[in-house]
Order: sequence, then structure tokens, then C-alpha cells
Amino acid sequence: MNSIDFKKNIAFSFALFCILLIVNCSSDDSSNGGEDTSSIIITGAINPFGEVDVLSSSSAQSVQVRGDNLVSNVIVTATTNFLISANNVNFSNTLTISQNDANGANQTIYVKFSPSANAIGNVNGSLMFESNSATTKTINLYGVGLSTAPAIEVNIQNFNFVDTSVNNVSDSSSLLVTGDNLETSINLTVTEGFEMSFDDVSYSSSLQISADNANGNTTLYLRFSPTTIGDASGVLNIENAEVENIEVALSGEGLPVAFNYVTFSSERLAFGNGFNQSSAQTFNLHDDLTNIETIKMYVKLRCPAAGCDEWDVYANIKVKDPDSGEMYELGRYITPYWNDNSQLDRGFEFDVTDFKSLLTGSTELRIRTECWNSNGYEVSVDFDYIEGTPDFPYYAVSRVLAYDDWSSSGVPYGVDHGFDLDRTITIPANSESIHLRSIISGWGHASPNDLDGRPCAEWCYRTHDILIDDATAFQHNLEPLGCASNPVNNQNPGNWQPDRAGWCPGMVVPVRINNFGIAMAGSTFSFEYDYEDWVSDGLNGNAFYATSTFVIVKSNTPITKPVVID
Repeated sequence: MNSIDFKKNIAFSFALFCILLIVNCSSDDSSNGGEDTSSIIITGAINPFGEVDVLSSSSAQSVQVRGDNLVSNVIVTATTNFLISANNVNFSNTLTISQNDANGANQTIYVKFSPSANAIGNVNGSLMFESNSATTKTINLYGVGLSTAPAIEVNIQNFNFVDTSVNNVSDSSSLLVTGDNLETSINLTVTEGFEMSFDDVSYSSSLQISADNANGNTTLYLRFSPTTIGDASGVLNIENAEVENIEVALSGEGLPVAFNYVTFSSERLAFGNGFNQSSAQTFNLHDDLTNIETIKMYVKLRCPAAGCDEWDVYANIKVKDPDSGEMYELGRYITPYWNDNSQLDRGFEFDVTDFKSLLTGSTELRIRTECWNSNGYEVSVDFDYIEGTPDFPYYAVSRVLAYDDWSSSGVPYGVDHGFDLDRTITIPANSESIHLRSIISGWGHASPNDLDGRPCAEWCYRTHDILIDDATAFQHNLEPLGCASNPVNNQNPGNWQPDRAGWCPGMVVPVRINNFGIAMAGSTFSFEYDYEDWVSDGLNGNAFYATSTFVIVKSNTPITKPVVID
């Protein structure tokens, strides 16, 4: 232990000693009350000595001692780490005052604190006055021994920085470096991915605290500056020739660089009072997808001044395919009852990488919220283009089914209808990855209810099939999602907690991905979306399944879109 530690406790120790001093060190000038007894009388007190380097001595303090009717000499003894003297010149641990001198007049005793090499920190001792037939008198002594050995301390042993994008820097955190008894400079270095500074302005990977400034406190600022994606760990090395090196652990996570594009900004969607439920606009998006690994889309809902729509309503975002002129569904969500999605930092999140061939350069987007009052929502949409190594450099996408404009324009369920659910699909021969991307959500409270009382298609749990060449290849299970645990839970008094079939109020409708094997490359096959059998009795309205399906192909060579024949 060194003097840096002990300095922190001096105030408390000093207060405690003063209490003891009052009890044990008060002046004793009482007479013997006329009785023929011996006594030792002490006048004065010894205050705490404070901080003294080991192997050195403090200034002397003194008390007066005299005897009354003593029959023998007075022996004065100081415990280890304290010295006494009768002349303030020659000091030792013990001395003798003759009986005659003691009985004749006050004798001055000088006391010094002289800590030994090992007496580091709080040191307690005593000064005793003894004589035969007299009561021994004791004075408590106290001092703080300071190590003269070189030392360095830090007030924090490790730092875990917030996640930070590659080639950016985190907020800084400070560290206190404290040196003691140093005669040489302190050298500081940090490993790659971290930086430090004395002024929180100019940062580098190596610094030096000069010998003139090595003793005392130096504030050091640290920050995370990742150069690679993923977990990063490093070390701050604190080196001085006189002491052992100190290491402070550093860690953080490097995030990919993201290019952000804001499209719709607080666009008011509502019904009535001059508002529209949809808005289509053209925006300039990222134009170089060479090193874009992922594209994320975020949808933020805000309540207008009059408040949000009180219902949970169907909503989606689409992108225009310039070849066909069709709008492709990027993502679908159901709005919360009565509220927005401010409980989510950036709103609803969608991975829209499948559509990267369309989300570049000049791009037309459409947002729609099926509100039926003039409150509606203020809708904002932005995109993050996240750098990284793409799984494949070339993507293409084609529409398979697009019955998704409105909740009620979905495929009628449980009744005869004229919707075409069969397709013929031809996959490009150079495809190296092939998958279907579907979104499906049911609407309506049609009867008969299931045995558990659930009407269709909002509430009834169903399993629908995707048939490839007339055989079931994939299934979509519309099951509970745990609506009561939705983080967008500020939807009272709405009926948001009970589980729907595959969706929840105030939540993104799940995207269902079905992967083909590579053997499908260059093939032509039939596709059919086959809804689980159920027959409506027509007594409680209609049921619908809003359904969209796209086929996405990827390749290491330029690729054309799959051909889909209705």
C-alpha cells in the first residue's frame, strides 16, 4: 500500500484521534487534596502529526510534566515510530526524569513522529509517564506515514464503450492517473481502435506525462475509434521505469458504416378534412450498392395535435418497379390503438435488402395507412444503407402475388372468388440463391367461429400451403405472436393484448422467407398459394387475407429478373 491510498482517509482518522485526544490528553493539574500521595501531572496536549515520509521525522511538539510527592524517578516511554527528548536535540524512545527534578518544577518533554520504513498509513502510538507509587499517565499519539516508494494508481480499471460505427468515434470517458514519488516521466499507449487525449480535443495513440507533472493527478480522456466491424478489445498501457506497468482494459463493438436517407418526413396520412390515406413521392437513394450488405427501413409514427387514430389499422410501404410500373410491398405493419410507436427508438424496423435492385438512385415510394378519420398519423420513413460484404453482388426481384393494397382487398376467405392464385415462374439459369418472400395478415370477424371462439380471418389460427408443381413445398402458420409482450404497449383503452393470427396491433407484420435449393436455377415451375379450407356462413361479415409474395434471385454474375406468368 502506498501514500496515495492513505491520503484519502486522513480526514476521518484525524476526527477520530481528536475524540481520543479529548478523552486521554486533557491537562491534569489537580492537587492531592491534602493527602500525602504521589502523582504525575501533565500540562498540554500532543496534536496529530499529520503526514510524514517514512524514515524521516516531524517537527517536535511538547508537553509539561511535573511530580507531586514522587518517591522515585519518572520514566517516560514512547512507542515505536515516535521519539522523545528532554532537550529537543537528542531523541530516543525512553528517557528518565529524576525524582528531585520532577518534584521541583515542570519538565518539558519533546515528541516527534518518526515512521519506520514499514509504518505506512495511519500510525497510532502512546507516550507513557511512569513512577513508583504514582498512577501512570498516557497520551495517545497519531500520525500518517507516507511511502517514499514510487507509485502510480488509476481510478478505473476497465472501460466498455458504446457501440460505434467504423471510422467514427465514441463519446469520451475520463480516467485519473495519479503518480507519487516519481522522478521520471509516465508513458501512455493504447492499442489500435482506441485513442486518448489530455484535453479531450487532440487525440492520439501515445502520450507522455512529463517527469515534472508525473506526481499528482492527471486527467486522461479515452474514446473508441473502431476500424473493423465486430467486438474490439484493447489495453491502455501505463509505463514508468520506477514502477510495474499498469494495464487498463478497453472494449467496444464496431458497427458497420450506415448511410442514412430520409424520405417521407412527418407526412400526414388521414381520411377527411383534405387529408389522404396514401402518399407517393420520388426520392434519390444510395446509388452505389457495390459494398452495401444490408438495407434497413424505419417507419416512425407520430400523433397529430388532435391525437392518433383510435383503431388498429392496416398500413404498408411500397416501392415502384420501373420495369412493370407495379408497386412492390416493402413492409407491412398494423398501427397501435390510440397511440404512436415512440416507444421504439427508430420506429418499426424492416430488412428490405431483398429489394436492393429497386432501392437505388431515383426511387418512387408509396406509404399508405388505412385510417378512416381525420386524425390519422404523421409518418416518417428513412433508410440505412449498411456497408459490408454483400452475400451476392447481383439481386433481382419479381412479383408473384400482390393482393395487398388494403386489408379488404386481400383474397376473400371461405367463399368463392375470382382471385388468381396460380403462377408459372421461370428462374434465371445463373441464379445462386432463390427464395420467396411473403407477407400475409387476415382481416374480418366472419363466422362460424372456431371451437375456441375465434372468428376469421383476424383471429382464427390457420396454416396455409405454398404448392410448387402441385406439391406442398412450404407452409405459413398464422399463430400467436405474443401481443401482450409487444413493446408498443401504450395502447389503452384499445384491445391490443389478445393474440391475433400472425400479427399484433402496433407491430410489424412478419416477413415469411422460403428458400429453394440451387437445383431450381434455370427451371420453370408452377406456384399456387393454397389457403387452409374453411367455409364462411356469411352471417358476420367477410374475411380477407392480404397477401404479397415475391421471388428473389441472387448471383455472382449479372442476373435478370425471374419471369412470372399469371
